Amino acid sequence: MMPRTLEICVDTIDGAIAAQIGGADRIELCAALSEGGLTPTAGLMIAASQLDVPCYAMIRPRCGLFTYSEADVQVMLDDIAAVKEADLAGVVLGAQKPDGTLDTAVLGRLLAAAEGLGATLHRVIDVVPDPMVAVDQAVALGFERVLTSGGAATAVEGAAGICAMVRRAAGRVSVMAGSGLTEDNISDFVAQTGVHEVHASCAVAVTGEESFSNFSPAGGRKITCMNRVKQMKRELVG
Repeated sequence: MMPRTLEICVDTIDGAIAAQIGGADRIELCAALSEGGLTPTAGLMIAASQLDVPCYAMIRPRCGLFTYSEADVQVMLDDIAAVKEADLAGVVLGAQKPDGTLDTAVLGRLLAAAEGLGATLHRVIDVVPDPMVAVDQAVALGFERVLTSGGAATAVEGAAGICAMVRRAAGRVSVMAGSGLTEDNISDFVAQTGVHEVHASCAVAVTGEESFSNFSPAGGRKITCMNRVKQMKRELVG
């Protein structure tokens, strides 16, 4: 059986440490997971580079969908340079045109800047008109993997779409499933879809902490739970 990989998304160094101790195979390093994940700070990148688990940095300069101005692209190029300077393992990218299709020109520029790093195409693939075409484009661009929920709110709801993407990829690029996957559903999900890489936060809400709406996300702050990572890894490897 092909080895199964667990990627944990985090937005703090404490979260990254918890993911490593819990047995994560890879970390997606972000800022502001409450916004879907933005580019981490240079300081967080440097701190994460000291860990033993490979870290891929999200390259996303703002919240919202993924049609970027030239000024945005320049920021992303500089952020990729910071990833290299911090000696992280890879980057997580996505860009689309106003018509919703992948912006292969922008992605090509970003990947050229990231030469020597691993590269994941993020969930932009869930908001393109034809994800099967996007899978082929990801292969042609040289991405290692695509992260997807199958175009649905959660990967479980999008399982049929993920199965179709796995068939389309045919081993040319890894299809990594993410969104709503937990230690309770991962075993059945992997058996159903045939994916070998999964992505999760394994987060829990912080309780008993004072919050203020200007500074705390709706529903309160969340942190990576080492025990949930351990349980997820245990269920994943069977």
